[in-house]
Amino acid sequence: MAESVLLPDLATQIIIPICALVGIAFALVQWVIVAKVKVSVDKSHSADGKMASPKRSSRKRMEAVIIPLFRSAPKSKTPSPKVNFLSFHDFVNMEQNEDSNMNDNLQLADVVAIEYRDCSSSFSIMLLWTINNCCATSFLFTMYQYVGIFMVAFAVLIFLFLGSVEGFSTKPQTCTYDSTKLCKPALATAAFSTISFVLGAITSVISGFLGMKIATYANARTTLEARKGVGKAFIVAFRSGAVMGFLLAANGLLVLFITINLFKLYYGDDWEGLFEAITGYGLGGSSMALFGRVGGGIYTKAADVGADLVGKVERNIPEDDPRNPAVIADNVGDNVGDIAGMGSDLFGSYAESSCAALVVASISSFGINHDFTAMLYPLLVSSIGILVCLLTTLFATDFFEVKTVKEIEPSLKKQLIISTILMTVGVAFISWIGLPSSFTIFNFGVQKDVKSWQLFLCVAVGLWAGLIIGFVTEYYTSNAYSPVQDVADSCRTGAATNVIFGLALGYKSVIIPIFAIAISIFVSFSFAAMYGIAVAALGMLSTIATGLAIDAYGPISDNAGGIAEMAGMSHTIRERTDALDAAGNTTAAIGKGFAIGSAALVSLALFGAFVSRAAISTVDVLTPKVFIGLLVGAMLPYWFSAMTMKSVGSAALKMVEEISTDASIKEMIPPGALVMLTPLIVGIFFGVETLSGVLAGSLVSGVQIAISASNTGGAWDNAKKYIEAGASEHARTLGPKGSDAHKAAVIGDTVGDPLKDTSGPSLNILIKLMAVESLVFAPFFAAHGGLLFKIF
Repeated sequence: MAESVLLPDLATQIIIPICALVGIAFALVQWVIVAKVKVSVDKSHSADGKMASPKRSSRKRMEAVIIPLFRSAPKSKTPSPKVNFLSFHDFVNMEQNEDSNMNDNLQLADVVAIEYRDCSSSFSIMLLWTINNCCATSFLFTMYQYVGIFMVAFAVLIFLFLGSVEGFSTKPQTCTYDSTKLCKPALATAAFSTISFVLGAITSVISGFLGMKIATYANARTTLEARKGVGKAFIVAFRSGAVMGFLLAANGLLVLFITINLFKLYYGDDWEGLFEAITGYGLGGSSMALFGRVGGGIYTKAADVGADLVGKVERNIPEDDPRNPAVIADNVGDNVGDIAGMGSDLFGSYAESSCAALVVASISSFGINHDFTAMLYPLLVSSIGILVCLLTTLFATDFFEVKTVKEIEPSLKKQLIISTILMTVGVAFISWIGLPSSFTIFNFGVQKDVKSWQLFLCVAVGLWAGLIIGFVTEYYTSNAYSPVQDVADSCRTGAATNVIFGLALGYKSVIIPIFAIAISIFVSFSFAAMYGIAVAALGMLSTIATGLAIDAYGPISDNAGGIAEMAGMSHTIRERTDALDAAGNTTAAIGKGFAIGSAALVSLALFGAFVSRAAISTVDVLTPKVFIGLLVGAMLPYWFSAMTMKSVGSAALKMVEEISTDASIKEMIPPGALVMLTPLIVGIFFGVETLSGVLAGSLVSGVQIAISASNTGGAWDNAKKYIEAGASEHARTLGPKGSDAHKAAVIGDTVGDPLKDTSGPSLNILIKLMAVESLVFAPFFAAHGGLLFKIF
């Protein structure tokens, strides 16, 4: 007789959706508060005394294509007289007049070339907000057209491959893990896996799109609030980040919960088939995240590098100067890559860790005994996480208000510490009421006895390992500590020594995070096998709402500073937005550390589920089939990084001449194809043993490269900012802007841009996506894979 849990199944059915809805409601409340900051213009700017406000421009007219101002400009610091300048009154009148033939030939350059400083800062901010919003939306719509084609094609592929396992039979089949029972036909698994894939993909796309809209909505309001003080601006930026964090966490949880319950209507007691079909949800989420991260990362860094090449290097124009057309593209790229891509990425991690845990649980005592509450333990952890993050957010927005610049970064770091402490208590509580005191977990063919307190420790070790990784990342990327200051000091002797010191810092920064991940894996596997690793990853992601709020805060503050510069606002306001941005850079690096660490645990959990589903008894590295896969898998992150970095360089060269979305979107296709096609090719032609080697190899090398690349790029960026700020005596000896040391730092920052914002963040999706794709197609690979070895 199975032990019962304290929490009834009915209560579980109520608690999970209630927590998700609370998260959504809290996000909407934060949105309403942010919306109270009005972006409007003075009445003097309207002929009839009414408030003039540009109407939403059509996507066709606001395409993110910037006609280069510098192509025909003289070498002076003033724009070319050939550029068609619009007055603000002309622009507003044409926007408001629906019958006006404003002509479809109006390009973004016409808007960019407006003389901002001739008008009020309020109007400038409003117009810049409109431009950013329209261009970011345009880019995402264009990218989603390409991605939509892929989504349909891959959905068809999933159905055909999984349906062919049993010859598209509609007859019940013998269960994989219990030969005495009959399970639903393979055709049903194919159909429901396809549906869950589409649901995951759509949820991921919506998560990214909502994040982008929130960011563009908030950056102008952050700039306006900076006029009242740094504390007011911080609150707006952080609340806006919280809107994204809570919407994503709550939507991901709610959609997964509803999907499980709807699928359960068909599958009934066949939980093995039910949760095998659910794995498509994780695949859909990560596949969209890959294109969002790679496409957005290539666009933002190509624009950033292009802006630096044309503005800082060639023309000696200040950063974020409106005379540089690439500045708008750079701001748009921040919204697309650092917000939309990041949101999709962390949603994918959450979906995959949940799916990995559910798959293993379905063939453990939870699934065998049909214990619904214990089965949904991963979702209960996420539900508690939303409540914990809600309470944690109030510490920054209501309980302890930020008033000075020095309080910004400590306030953000306290969010991580408070959420981790409260979440530890929350996990202990939910483990007590939501788990039997003892149960069994599937462990490669045998059932392992586990206690509830052991599973609590698995979640807790992942949770605290994430915090350790975050703070180690901060130490190596913040200019408040010696590693970045040493990199800045190396700029005295030129760019070469800067690059050498930066690379060394990145390599060294890998050590402690890898030990933290290794200890987490050992402890969680010892206690609860692969299920323990899956819930450890979930523990690291349990505070995803707070993590995303802190992460999104960075790009919002960065764009707020850019808007302040382009709108010609006072130096004091720019100093305030720079202070917000500096803290955001560090927290963004911490967020990347969380994403990479959780990706490692998620990938290993998915790898274990794949090995079990493919009926592989052992993965022996001395077997030639496995070892060749190990070598090839370890090579893939290098190949992928080379493709993405070269793509940034190629797109940047094109953007120096003409900035367009097409250059970046076309560049994202080859890296995406490499990741998506590798498991299919290896599984079909070389079989599951070789594929297991590929997954292990890519995991081991991918994590190291991702951490190193992200921290190297972050260190170079903050070394440059350290010199520019001149906040210490040491920094002042290296500056000011324009000095030889500063020029060397700018080169390092430019080299690091694709490392920290394109290749590094995308690698964690590579290792996750290949693992979850292999799991989804495992039945097909096990039945029909290894064609070359069968022939020869």
